[in-house]
Amino acid sequence: MEVGKDWYLRMLLWRERNIKEKNFILILSFIVGIGAAVAALILKNLIHFIQFLLTERFSIEEANYLYLVYPVIGIFLSGLYVRYLVKDNISHGVTRILYAISQRKSRLKAHNMYTSVVASSITIGFGGSVGAEAPIVYTGAAIGSNVGSFFRMDPRVLMLMVGCGAAAGIAGIFKAPIAGLLFTLEVLMIDLTTTSVMPLLISSVTAATVSYIFTGPTAQFSFVYTDPFQAERIPYVILLGVFCGFISLYFTRAMNMLETIFGKLGTPLKKFGLGAVILSLSIFLLPPLYGEGYEAIHYILNDEPQNLTDGSLFYFARDNFWVLALFLALIILLKAFATASTNGGGGVGGTFAPSLYLGCMSGFLFAFLLNHFDVPIHLSPKNFALMGMAGVMSGVMHAPLMGIFLTAELTGGFDLFLPLMIVSTVSFGTIKIFEPYSIYAMRLARRGELITHHKDKAVLTLLKMDSVIEKDFLVVKPEMSLGDMVKVISKSHRNIFPVVNNDGILLGLVLLDDIRNIMFRPNLYNRMFVRKFMIMPPAKIEVGQSMEAVMKIFDETNAWNLPVVENGAYVGFVSKSKIFNSYRRVLVHFSED
Repeated sequence: MEVGKDWYLRMLLWRERNIKEKNFILILSFIVGIGAAVAALILKNLIHFIQFLLTERFSIEEANYLYLVYPVIGIFLSGLYVRYLVKDNISHGVTRILYAISQRKSRLKAHNMYTSVVASSITIGFGGSVGAEAPIVYTGAAIGSNVGSFFRMDPRVLMLMVGCGAAAGIAGIFKAPIAGLLFTLEVLMIDLTTTSVMPLLISSVTAATVSYIFTGPTAQFSFVYTDPFQAERIPYVILLGVFCGFISLYFTRAMNMLETIFGKLGTPLKKFGLGAVILSLSIFLLPPLYGEGYEAIHYILNDEPQNLTDGSLFYFARDNFWVLALFLALIILLKAFATASTNGGGGVGGTFAPSLYLGCMSGFLFAFLLNHFDVPIHLSPKNFALMGMAGVMSGVMHAPLMGIFLTAELTGGFDLFLPLMIVSTVSFGTIKIFEPYSIYAMRLARRGELITHHKDKAVLTLLKMDSVIEKDFLVVKPEMSLGDMVKVISKSHRNIFPVVNNDGILLGLVLLDDIRNIMFRPNLYNRMFVRKFMIMPPAKIEVGQSMEAVMKIFDETNAWNLPVVENGAYVGFVSKSKIFNSYRRVLVHFSED
C-alpha cells in the first residue's frame, strides 16, 4: 500500500514539474473525449442489441401484446439494479451534474462512470420511453470529474472537466461536436473563456471522431433535402415556433406534474405499479412510443408517416388522413406521460431524445394539418418536422443554439439553417415568458442552488452560509444590569451584543452606540437593565438560506450586521463586509482564466 502511494505521489510531482497545467488540461480533455465516446458507443449498441432481440419478430399488421410486457420488465429490472446494486439515485442526470457543479465542487461519484449506462440500456432496450443522451452526458461528466480528481485538479479545473465529459457525451452519441460544445454553454452554463474553449473543443471533436471511426460518416438520421425553403413560408415558420414553444411548455409542465405525483406515492412498489400501467398501455396503444423513438423520426423525415402505425390497432386505417392525424396528436399528448412514468416507475433515462421526438411529431403534424386545409403555399411536412425538432429542443432545454446546431448536425439539414434559427428563437422566446428555467435547471433554481452565467448570482451560489457566519460576539441576558453589561463590553472587541434567554433564543440586540451615553455613569449600574435598552434586530437570517436571499435582506434593511438564528436560537452574525470579502475571493477564483 505504501509503495502504491509512493508511486502515485511521485507521478503527481513529476506531472507538476514537467507539464504546465494549461497543457495538462488539454491532455486530460483528450482522454475524457475518448472515454465518453467509448461509453456512448457501448450504450448505443447495448440498446439496439436488446431491442433487436425483443422486437425482431413483431408483426407490423396487428397489435403486439408483448408491448404490454417488455417495458414493465425493463423498468422493473433497472429499478432493482439501482435500488440494490447501485444504492444511489442516478435519475435526472443533467440536474445532478448541475448540482455537482454548484454544490459539490464538480465532484461526481466513481460509479456514475458506468451505472447510468447499464441502467438506461436495460430501460430503453426493453421499451422505456426515454432518451439515452442524459445518461451518457452524466457518464461523460463523471468520467471528466473522476479523471480530474485522480490528478488532484482544483475545483475550477474539475468544473471544466465535467463540461468536457458532457460535451464529449453529446458529440459521441450524436456525432455532433458543435452541439456538444453548445450544450455545456447553454444547459450546464459553463462560461466560454480563453481557458475553456480549447479543452471543450478537443473533447467534442475527439468523441465525434471516435464515433465516426466506428459507425461511419453518415448523419444520425437520413434526410434528403428536396423542397427548397422560400421566403413566403416565413410566416408559417414563425407560427411553428410559437406552436413549438407551447408544446415545450406543455411537456415541461406535464413532466413536473407527473414527477410530483410519483414523488408523493412514497414506496417504490407503488411508483412501479403506476409507472408500469401508464407505460405499457401507452406503448401498446401507440408503438412509436417504444424506446427512444428514433425509428419513428426516420419515418417522418423520409415521408413515410403511415409506417408509424405498424404493429398497432391503427394499422388498418394507416392511409386515412384523420386517423393518422389523431395518431400523431395522441403521440404528442402521451409522450410526456410515457417518459415520466418510465423514470417514475424505476427506469433510468433522460428527456433529451423525447424533446427531439416530440418536436419532430409536432412539426410534421403542424404542416400536415395546414396542407389539408389548403393554405396558399404548400408546406413540406418533413422540413417542418426538422424545424420542430430544433424548436421543441430549444424550448424544453432553453438552449436555442444547441437546438439549431444539433438538428442540423443530426440530419445534415444545413440548407434549412435560417428557418431552424427562426423556429428555435421564437420557441425559446415563447416558453421563456412562462418558464424562466429549463426542465433541468428549474429544480435547483427553486432551491437557490443553480450556478448561472450571471456572475454575481453564480458567485453567491458558490458562497456558503457557514463560511461567513461570525461567532465571536459575546452574548448577554435580559436580566443583566448595566454594570454587568460594562464588564462584558470590556472583554469584547465588538460593538454589538446579542441578547438571549436561558434557552439560547435570540430576544434582541444591544448596540454599543446606544448605551455610550450611560455606560460611564456608575450611579446607573444597578438601576438599568439590559431589557430596558435592548432593541429588536431589523431582520434575522435563518440557517440554510441562500446567499442571494441573504443579500436581498441586507439590501432591504440597509444593515451591515444581521444575526443568524436556527429555529429562533442564536447562532452568530453575518456582516456585509465579510460577505464582500468572501465574494471577491471566490470571484477571482471562479473567473480565473
